[in-house]
Formats: sequence, structure tokens, C-alpha cells
Amino acid sequence: MGVSFVTMAGNVLLAGFKLFAGIFAHSSAMISDAVHSLSDVLSTLVVILGVKFSHKAADREHPYGHERIECVAALLLAVPLAFTGFGIGGAGVRLLLAGRESEMITPGLLALVAAVISILVKEAMYWYTRHAALVLHADVLMADAWHHRSDALSSVGSLLGIAGARLGFAFLDPLASMVICMFILKAAYSIFMESVRKMMDTACDEETVTQIEKAICAQPGVLCIDQLKSRLFGDRIYIDVEIQVDGNLSLARAHDIAHCVHDAVEREFDRVKHCMVHVNPQ
Repeated sequence: MGVSFVTMAGNVLLAGFKLFAGIFAHSSAMISDAVHSLSDVLSTLVVILGVKFSHKAADREHPYGHERIECVAALLLAVPLAFTGFGIGGAGVRLLLAGRESEMITPGLLALVAAVISILVKEAMYWYTRHAALVLHADVLMADAWHHRSDALSSVGSLLGIAGARLGFAFLDPLASMVICMFILKAAYSIFMESVRKMMDTACDEETVTQIEKAICAQPGVLCIDQLKSRLFGDRIYIDVEIQVDGNLSLARAHDIAHCVHDAVEREFDRVKHCMVHVNPQ
């Protein structure tokens, strides 16, 4: 999990820099942003543990493996992500309702520079982690990528708030916080629903099913497919298929055809963990 270690180290350095800038430049927004970055370190630790345990071999108590641990880890990330969104949005609402300019601190230039650097670094982390998630088909990495994006959006809010405060438009800070809140909550909802969908044995996408059907029908002896069911198990796919063969074939020959279908599907599709084949006579 080199990706997670890289982003975790980056978050530690970035959070330290933002905390220093927030204290030195008297910016409460930047201090809050630093705390947000520190929360990403904990989230990344959850990612590392989730991916590590999901790749454990099947055992007696878990004969189908441990892939769903990734879904559980993604759910654990979605919850603090949602709380972060509510926290940012709630703080913005309170400041807008209070309407007191005295509560808005005028920050120094260093805080403005720190906000720009944070946006660039966190956005780079988002695309870096997102690419790895797509390559590895790891939901928990995609959840972590969105956590980086939420931190980048939080830094955008800090940038607008700091710039607004320095220009005399203090209301921009709480207003930006409320906008950021909506983005973060949307990301948390998407991560949560995707994890729940995969834990409920949802079928895989139509394009993948079509490709699997073509591979099955291409096997010698397969006349047609009577039924094909797919289900997602974490980032892996299980296939149950009923094929039709010549009813006059011997049991041994029908078994060989089924075995060829099984091997072809698992060989040609990396995400398919197991293919169960049932034979029906024509």
C-alpha cells in the first residue's frame, strides 16, 4: 500500500505546515484546516488496514475470503467525512446568523500562502489516489481519494475566507464553509451508498456481464446460456451460470465443457474470483 503511505506522510507534513501558518498568521480557519488534514492521517490508517485484511486468504470461518472488509473500511471513512461536512457547515451557519464582524479574525499573508499550497497538494493527492483506486478496483482507496478532495475543498474555503477577511468581506468565510459542506456531504453519501450496494450482492455492470457471456458462448460445446447471475463481493465478482449442452453427451464430456467454461471465465476476467457452472441438457 505504497499509495497510502505516501499520502499519509504528505498529510503529516502538510498539517504541520498549516498549523504553523495558522498560529503564526493568527488564522483560525487555517488552524481548523490543519486539524482536518490530521484527520486524514487517521483515515489513511483505516485504508491501510482495510486493504491489508481484505487480501487475507480464505479460512475456515471465512471460506469466501475477506474482501468485504474493504467495504466496511469505506463505510468507516464515510462517517467521519459526513461529520466533517456537518461541522464545517454548522460553523458557517453560526457565523452567518451571529453577523458580528468582531468574530472574524484578519489573518496574515502566510495563511493565504498556506491555503494555496494546501489546495494544490491535496488536489494532487486526490488524483494520485483516485488513479490507484481505479487500477486496483479498491473502493476504500476511492473513499480516501474523496477525503483528499474534501480537504482541498476545505482549503478553498479557507482561501476565500482569508482573502475575504483581508479585503474586509468577512461574510465570505462562513458562506464558503456552507458551500464546502454540501460537496463533502455529497461525497460521503456516494461513498456510503457504493459500499452498501456492494455489501448487498448487487450485480456487476451490464458491459462486464456481456463480455462474460461472450466468453462463455465461445467455448466449444456450449449451445447457449440459460441463466447468468453475477454479484459483487467487495472488489471481486462471483458468477453463477447455467449453460445448455447436447443432451446426448456423456456425463464426463458435459463435465469437461463446464470445466472449460469455468477456467475461461476466471482466466479472462481478473475480477472474477469464482465461476460456478451448472449444465442443462438441450
